[in-house]
Amino acid sequence: MKKHAIAVLSYGMALSLLLCSCSSSTPKAAPPSMPDMSFMEQSNSAAEAQPQSNPRTIAPTEQRPLANTTPIVQSTPVPEAPAATPAPAPQAAPVVPQPAAEQPAMPKVKPKTNVPPASHPAKVTTSQSQRLTLSQLVKKYPDLLRLKGSSNSKSVALTFDDAPDETYTPQVLDILKKHHVRATFFLLGVQAVKHPAIVKRIANEGHVIGNHSYNHKLFTKLSDDVFRLQIQNTQKELHKLIGYSPRLLRPPYGEISESQLIWASDQGFTIVNWNVDSLDWKQLGASQVSANILNHTHGGSIILQHSGGGPGQNLSGTVKALPNVIQTLKDRGYNLVTLPDLLQVPKDK
Repeated sequence: MKKHAIAVLSYGMALSLLLCSCSSSTPKAAPPSMPDMSFMEQSNSAAEAQPQSNPRTIAPTEQRPLANTTPIVQSTPVPEAPAATPAPAPQAAPVVPQPAAEQPAMPKVKPKTNVPPASHPAKVTTSQSQRLTLSQLVKKYPDLLRLKGSSNSKSVALTFDDAPDETYTPQVLDILKKHHVRATFFLLGVQAVKHPAIVKRIANEGHVIGNHSYNHKLFTKLSDDVFRLQIQNTQKELHKLIGYSPRLLRPPYGEISESQLIWASDQGFTIVNWNVDSLDWKQLGASQVSANILNHTHGGSIILQHSGGGPGQNLSGTVKALPNVIQTLKDRGYNLVTLPDLLQVPKDK
């Protein structure tokens, strides 16, 4: 038995050496299967001593995780990286949120804020809602829009609008000549063209002529360009007939916008309205016309009357009232003068 045990032991040692050499030369190769040791089962004591005394049997078991880890490393997570192709991300770039980024280009609409409007608005061309009233214009531009002369003066001025015509203007001229009074006539361009002889008579008899527009349009209803044509065309016609361009300008109905007032002033005009209205255009009788004048006239007053009118308009009350008005004012110590004398401005530009 001892010889048999020694033979088994030597055989086991040889086998262990063989296994050790194989494991050191090829570490990655799987360990060879253990040979059939069933014959060792004949001795229980030898079989039990075999695993405990031979530690090299542990080596094969320790190398199994290496064999397991090697396939794990070789398991194809690498193709999974390309599988996680963030190619959709670059495709998301062409997704047309780029136009949304272009929306900041919307500030191109900013020119609208510069149009303003305009909104706006800095020019003196005012809208109807923003237009200054006559009294507001007088307060704002007291030297541009004149309503009267000096209240300390004993002079007053008679003025006649809408001339010339063939009916009332000659009668008024006759009365003024008889009383040695000089007045101021604001003429319409269209009427001056129709009655050039009467225009020349007005000038030749020492009266002063002013511009009253071409055909009596309401200035505040006109564009500034049309307004200017009204003034300029009348100036041309009057200059042909009287030899000078009138400096005095009276807007029809006394109405003028701020921009028109400024333009006319820049062109050298003196804009003149009135502070005493005879209301003769209402076709009043002589007594009422006289009362409207005499009850409101003071030093420096500018008196409004008419020596021409529209079709069918009756101005006989003015003609009949004029002699009494002139005489009464003289009796009160007033001098009846032209507007250039009252306002101390030249009659021409």
